[in-house]
Amino acid sequence: MEQVLVYGIGVLAVAAVLYMLLKKYDIKITLLAVGLLLMYVAVLMGKSIPGETGYAIIDPIMAIVEQFKATFSQAGLVILLLGGYSAYMSAIGANDVTVYALTKPLKRVKSTYVLIPIVFLLGNLLSLVIPSASNLAIILLATLYPVLKKANMSTLTAAGIIATTATIMPSPLGADNVAVAQQLNMSVTEYVIQYHAIISIPTLIIIAFIHMFWQKYCDKRDQLKKHEADHTEIELEEIKPIEGSGLYKFVYGLLPLLPIVLLIIVFISNTVFHSKLTIGVEVVTLISFLVAILVELISKRRGKEVLQNTENFFKGMGNAMGIVALLVAASIFVAGLTSIGIMQQLEKTMTSLSGAGYILPIIMVLFTAIIVLISGSGTALFYAMIPLMVPLAAAAGISAVMLSIPMGMAGNLLRAVSPVAAVIVIIAGTTKENPINIVKRTSVPMIGGTVIMLILSFLFLH
Repeated sequence: MEQVLVYGIGVLAVAAVLYMLLKKYDIKITLLAVGLLLMYVAVLMGKSIPGETGYAIIDPIMAIVEQFKATFSQAGLVILLLGGYSAYMSAIGANDVTVYALTKPLKRVKSTYVLIPIVFLLGNLLSLVIPSASNLAIILLATLYPVLKKANMSTLTAAGIIATTATIMPSPLGADNVAVAQQLNMSVTEYVIQYHAIISIPTLIIIAFIHMFWQKYCDKRDQLKKHEADHTEIELEEIKPIEGSGLYKFVYGLLPLLPIVLLIIVFISNTVFHSKLTIGVEVVTLISFLVAILVELISKRRGKEVLQNTENFFKGMGNAMGIVALLVAASIFVAGLTSIGIMQQLEKTMTSLSGAGYILPIIMVLFTAIIVLISGSGTALFYAMIPLMVPLAAAAGISAVMLSIPMGMAGNLLRAVSPVAAVIVIIAGTTKENPINIVKRTSVPMIGGTVIMLILSFLFLH
């Protein structure tokens, strides 16, 4: 009877979270509230909960406080620092220089369909600097879209490529990768290079060519080249590079990527030369921040203005607080499920289920696909599931990366297939195209990429 009760409460809790997610309620407060409620239910059931003080009414609140402390001492601080660094790079114009330097050579490519895989891969490379799919789309619509149109590319083809530029680039600066790596007790560089990259890089290359053939097929089918009414001369809006010598332009273009460069250097040094240097993302981010300030001082020679501009770093940290709060809320939700005993029941079920190691990743990818397509959010569900990765994987007898990699990549890939995703809505509004028509252009490359990613995960991670 208790088992039925536990499963019943767990199903109701998950259903409530999914309902509020699909209704676009704030996912942080939803997870926090449901998790808190579950812990009070566990108290009424006579079960123990984390952070016990001896007073049942205070214990769940204490669990939230303890989780905030734990998160800030682990992934939370890293995510805040990365948010600050990204904001500072935008404030000093370094992101603009990087985008300008990488996109300028595309004007020399005249073949429409040769441009497609190049632009897709370039856009994903730029997501290392601008990880937000929406923000990257806005920048590319202003700078790259006119270039693509002048190359005689159809509007829907250009829209479809730009919509898929921020997907699964292996970045040690990605907040999702940082959070997963902390949960798996490994460095984010190790997680990204040894696990993420071996799946994501081949997948991206294959998607690039799927894109090319699919867009060519769609153009021919729809005869867009012949009937488009908006094929007019477009003024090219360029991002202006920072004034200064070639050396300074090179340095500013490198600054947004400096934390990644430093992490790769340390990883190679430890791997090849067997050095013992232990350096985390938070350290390289602070080093890069100090280097950026020094570059600004040398470039502008106005100390007061440069130092005042560093305020953007701390404002950026504040903007990243939402991700940290989401991690805390997700952990509280999982703590609530654990308190009522559902995790123990799930582990028993997984242990007794034949072939769980193959079934579970597929189920989680399908589950992710449904939620992402309906809600348009590629990361909310993934962050909520991070605390469950290790126990579920252990119960199924597989590595935790066999869950984290497919789930995380599926969410980021399939976001561009949802007509309600922010990136699709932004591109549709700018290009005056129906979101459904844009999704038709993104669907085959992204769904194909998801299938390829899952196959590669079974081959290399299982």
